[in-house]
Amino acid sequence: MRPSKLSLIAPFYNEGSGVDYFFEKISPVLHDIQNIEWEIVCVDDGSSDDTLERLIAYSQKDTSVKVIEFSRNFGKEAAMTAGLDVSTGEAVIIIDADLQDPPELIQQMIQEWRNGAEVVLGRRIDRSSDSAAKRLTASWFYKAHNKLAKPKIPENVGDFRLMSREVVDALKELPERQRFMKGLYAWVGFKTVTLDYVRANRNVGETKFSGFALWNFALEGFTSFSTTPIRVWTYIGFAIAVISLVYGAFIFLRTLMYGNHIPGYASIFFAVTFLGSIQIISIGMLGEYVGRIYMETKHRPIYIIRKKYN
Repeated sequence: MRPSKLSLIAPFYNEGSGVDYFFEKISPVLHDIQNIEWEIVCVDDGSSDDTLERLIAYSQKDTSVKVIEFSRNFGKEAAMTAGLDVSTGEAVIIIDADLQDPPELIQQMIQEWRNGAEVVLGRRIDRSSDSAAKRLTASWFYKAHNKLAKPKIPENVGDFRLMSREVVDALKELPERQRFMKGLYAWVGFKTVTLDYVRANRNVGETKFSGFALWNFALEGFTSFSTTPIRVWTYIGFAIAVISLVYGAFIFLRTLMYGNHIPGYASIFFAVTFLGSIQIISIGMLGEYVGRIYMETKHRPIYIIRKKYN
């Protein structure tokens, strides 16, 4: 039987200290999988340290290692997209370069794929390696997103997953430039199997996602797959209008019955600042969607490849 081919995609951004660790852990796992060929697609996302040089050195020693060099930092979503675009395997696995997601699960993913699964998800059942704040905000994000948007995103499932060639080809058909990959994975569907695992602590390097970056990432997720955040301001505006009409009628009747009272500074100040804040927030939310339309209409490429190695 002809061996199947696996493409392993790993985005790298300033992971120079972890390149050796990555290959030391990945190579034995891939060699242990029976009747399979593989390629490792490493995407350097504009690293400013020696990540690229280290990756090139491995590609020169091993023809199964391919290195994609971006012209600058385009972000992880673009790096994963580039990896999917150049991959050639019947099965494709995305894994983070820090290997907090266990490479040992790859063999089980391959087995599930051979048994008929088109998508095999890795689900984190223990996130004790993350901070309490990150665990809490992640839980809030999944709950809020799945109430507001469709399709629903599996909770505690990151980018670590296997996809068949049919799934990858479907993802490549999606044209948007502002890409929220977790949502796109869920949107294409296909027959899915989930494997649970415990996420390990990071051995080398440090996370590249700040709290502000994670907030922007969550906002990207909401606005990519739901118009509810902008629609809710219609309801808020309607509710405030009704309350204002009721209050206006109350003031009119009170004036007829008791005469005109001297208006209070506090009530005027509250009304102006409250309504002004509502207007600013609603305009900002509207701007998020207009901004997405603006970026999409430019039709700029998702990424630019400076050079390919091997």
